[in-house]
Parts: sequence; C-alpha cells; structure tokens
Amino acid sequence: MLRSVVFSFPPHEDAVLRLQAATPVDTLWDHFLPAEVKLLPVELAAIDTLLSDPTLLTPFQTRWQVIHSGALPREGRPTIPMATYLRIMVIKNKYGWGYETLLREISDSLHLRRFCLIPIVDAVPHESTVRKLTRRLGPAVVQDLIRGLFAKAIRERRFRPRALRADSTVAESDIRFPTDSGLCADGVRLLAKRARKLVRLMRKQGELTVRDRSRSVGRYLRELTRSLRKRTGEAKAAVQRLTEKASALLEKTIREAKRVVSAAQATAAHVRRVSRRKALTVLENTVVLAEKVVAQVAERFQGKKIENRIVSFADPEARPVRRGKLARPNEFGYVVQMAEVTQHTQKGARGLLLPPKLRAGSTGENALLSDTVRELKSLGIVLRESAFDAGFHPEQTRSDLKDVGADAYIVGSTNAGSRRTRRRLACYRVGNEGRISHLKREYGAGRSRLRGTAGAEIWECWVAFTYNVDSLARNRFKVERPKKKKRAQRSA
Repeated sequence: MLRSVVFSFPPHEDAVLRLQAATPVDTLWDHFLPAEVKLLPVELAAIDTLLSDPTLLTPFQTRWQVIHSGALPREGRPTIPMATYLRIMVIKNKYGWGYETLLREISDSLHLRRFCLIPIVDAVPHESTVRKLTRRLGPAVVQDLIRGLFAKAIRERRFRPRALRADSTVAESDIRFPTDSGLCADGVRLLAKRARKLVRLMRKQGELTVRDRSRSVGRYLRELTRSLRKRTGEAKAAVQRLTEKASALLEKTIREAKRVVSAAQATAAHVRRVSRRKALTVLENTVVLAEKVVAQVAERFQGKKIENRIVSFADPEARPVRRGKLARPNEFGYVVQMAEVTQHTQKGARGLLLPPKLRAGSTGENALLSDTVRELKSLGIVLRESAFDAGFHPEQTRSDLKDVGADAYIVGSTNAGSRRTRRRLACYRVGNEGRISHLKREYGAGRSRLRGTAGAEIWECWVAFTYNVDSLARNRFKVERPKKKKRAQRSA
C-alpha cells in the first residue's frame, strides 16, 4: 500500500527561503567514522564557531523581501540553506577556487562537508546554483554581513575602533588588453552571431541575413601586426589605414543588424516569448556598443578626447584607469577603496575592513572617501586617528573626517603632532600597502571574475568579508608590546 509523503519545513522559516538545513549534519553513518575525522581543523573550527551565530543570516531574509517586493514567496523551489551558502562562499574566497573546483573539493572532503553543514548522505549543491545565487543576492547582502561582523566584534570580542587607514587600488576586469581593431573584430563577430540567433527564433532565415565578416577583419588584424615592424611613420599610417578598414566593416554589419532589429520590432507577435525578447534586447545593446566603438575610432584619428571609452563587449561597464604606475600605466576595470579600522597604530596592526567602495574608471580618492565616512557614521564608529597617502586632498579629507572625530595624517602635507607621532602614523599608513598586497595575493582582490560594476562590487565585498572572518577567528586584535630587555647589573 502506497502512502503519500508530505514534506514540511520548519515553522520559523519560509517555504522557499531556507536559512538552516532541515537535515542534521550528524547522521547514522557518522557514528561509524573515527572521532578524528569528525573534528574540524583548528582554523576551520574557529571560523565555524564564528559563523554559527544565527543573526548573521538576517541579511539574507531582508534581501529576499526586497527581491520579492516586501513579501516572502510561499511557492516555488526551495533555496539551498543560506548557512551552507555562506560557508561555501567563505571557502571559495579563502582558497581561491572556482565554482566547479570548489564544489568538487567540498564533495570529496569530510571536513569541508561538515564545515559547510552538508551531511554525507546529501548531495552537494550544483555549481550553477551557487553562481546564480551570488549574482541574484548582489553586493547589498555581503555589505550587511560585513556590518554584522563589525557589530559582533564590538559586542563580543571587545574590538575598540581607534584608527583608520584607507587607500585605493584597481580591481581589474576579466578582459584582455583592448585595441580599436580588436574591438571592431569582436563587434563584427558578436553582431553576426546574435543577429542569426534572433532571425532563427523569428523563423525568417531566408528573408533576413547578417554577413559574418570575421575573416575579413582577421586578415586586416594580421596585416596590422606585420606593419608594426616598419619604421615609426610608416607603421602609424598603416595602423590608421587598417583600423579604419576594420571600422568600415563594422559599420556595414551594424546596418544589417539594425534591419533585423527593425523587423523584430515591427512583428511584435514573433518576439513574445521570453527567449525571443531576450535575444532582441541583447542585439539592441550590442548595436549601441558597436556604434560607440565606431565613433571612438573616428575620434581617435581626429585627435579628439574620448569620453567614457568602451574597452570590452564582454564587460561594457569597465573603463580605463590611469594610476601613474611606471610598470602598468594603463589598467582596465574599477577603482576600489579598501579602508581598514584597527585598534592601534603599532607595528603589525590588523583590524577589520569596511565594505569596499567602488567606481568604474579613474576616480579620485576623496570621491570614494565620502562614501567610507558615511559607512563609519552608519556603524556609529568614532575614531581618534587616520592615515592616508598623498592622493588625498588635505582640506577635503580633514573636512570629511570631522564627523567621525579623527585627526588626519596625510603624506606630503603639513600634519599636526610631534615628530614621534608623525613617524608612527607614517609607518602605520605604509602598512596599508602591505594589506592591499596581502588581499590581492591571498584573497584574489586584484582581478574581479564577475563582470560589471555590480559583479566587481560583489567580488570585492566577499574578499573583505572573508578577510574579516579570518581576522575574527584568529582574534588578532591584541596589542603585542615588545618586551623590554633588562639592563645588565653592573658588577660592584
């Protein structure tokens, strides 16, 4: 006799949004495992204790209400437990794994399964589930998680904010080095590909055509590469001639793609389905970007200044960044400001990172500092000292920091205090250079694998959250004063 099975969720959770796992981590099979296997390593055990606080999961519920217009949905496929997702993302940023490698390693490791609250009898979430959930939740959830860690550190770990050091760096976009001819080649290829897809969905393959001119543009690119070996004057003339030819081919492809767009808009009945409407929107956006690339090529050879330059079709929001570095004068992506709040300014100071502030293209230090100060005010943090490099404007910086009560030390400007105080703050500021290098090397802060301004902000916020979790788990906020050496007693 068959019985109907009713799946029920805990009454305190929503049927769609799951904060905690319904299945306990310890199952019957765990009793047959050795005791050593069930013990987490010291580092993971400390992080596990820190992340066990249920108040850290509140931002997920708040964000879910925002996504669904203030109400939690009661119908639909349940999410993976948010407690599991949070720990998966910490492991990802801590060890620098991609989504596929990350879930494969968790599936094969008993320790990582136990840390992520996944029983050995349950399947590990698919990598696409974690990847899409990261995009859907956005940077707001991670920023609230960082604020929750600050509140927890002040409330439970006796973290007393005293000093601030902030500096900006470049979060490079995950694109190749852009050139005008390369952008023309990408535009020709993408327009032909996306126009063919829309024509196929409209079922008008014989009526509308967009020629793929990738081979012709590729021939110009190879000829351009060979022309660079010529003398300077001849090479410049050849580069201009071949780049303009590639731009002309892109213009022809744009005209053909516009005809496809016009036909799709005129026959609205053929684009009602979600896939067709999406294909039409993608093609329209690609046409707009391609037209900007054509305009950029013309402005470049006319000697005009190019505003808001497009550097990639894959990441249209990325912009050139000039930071004055001799080795890498031009970078492409976003400027992000890392601000660390510490308890002291002595050697080896380690604190907590505020939610990173990020903008596309070359951005001034003070433009991001105002956002950082607002973050300090929202957290209720009052400081005594702060240190910045010469990129910060002295008057504006000191004016912004009045609201949080911090005296600003700025390299290269007139600073108050004794010589010993100025030297201490100078050494404290230099430590921020090492902190940014540490974040790039250990947590992957230097290059965002998520595209777009929102993607780069998500990436940098998870870096800051993982660093703060490591700092709190290791409890590295104690002031370690050097022991004074006893003077040798003089012999009588």
